[in-house]
Amino acid sequence: MADPALDQIHIRELRARCIVGINPEEREKQQEVTVHLTLYADLRRAGRSDLIEDTVDYRALKKEVLATIEGSSYYLVERLADRVAEVALGYRGVERVRVAVEKPGALRFARTVGVEIVRERTADG
Repeated sequence: MADPALDQIHIRELRARCIVGINPEEREKQQEVTVHLTLYADLRRAGRSDLIEDTVDYRALKKEVLATIEGSSYYLVERLADRVAEVALGYRGVERVRVAVEKPGALRFARTVGVEIVRERTADG
């Protein structure tokens, strides 16, 4: 699926706390999640101009993603990942996003469990 015409911006190991899970104890206390984002965009103009308005404002995006995660209370990490993807695709220039959400300690004997999704901007959005 990698488009050679699109460049990548990586936000790795973004940590936040939220309510996520289906078990009663998971609904009571916030848990840590780790999010990895890859934003696909054409960065050639920014590379030539050196102007922030010619690139994805990934600082603002990170703040909105954190607020979205911290304010959420989903049952599934799949839904959390999908919501983060929606936020990222709302930013000018982001054509595709890869989102991985990990929930450390969710499975006994596993360091982490997680999902990874890829979403693309639609023609109407």
